[in-house]
Amino acid sequence: MQTSMKRKTSLTLDAEALDSARALGINVSAIAEEALLTAVAEARRKAWLEDNAAAFEAQAQWHEDNGHPLADILTGPGAATWRS
Repeated sequence: MQTSMKRKTSLTLDAEALDSARALGINVSAIAEEALLTAVAEARRKAWLEDNAAAFEAQAQWHEDNGHPLADILTGPGAATWRS
């Protein structure tokens, strides 16, 4: 596993929450890092979906106009071969 470079930062947290976490032996830095990584991944996912929304719409419109190019061999739910 590759370790990444760490950098110190300062956070302002609710005093009671921080005291409770410390009393329970919770690694606040690890929790904050995991939450930050999750938030970054979600923000990137949302940005990617927004950036590609026009392409998704164009593809959906093409399928609506022309049908799915593999419709005759689809085996998923909704395909004719699914029921046969």
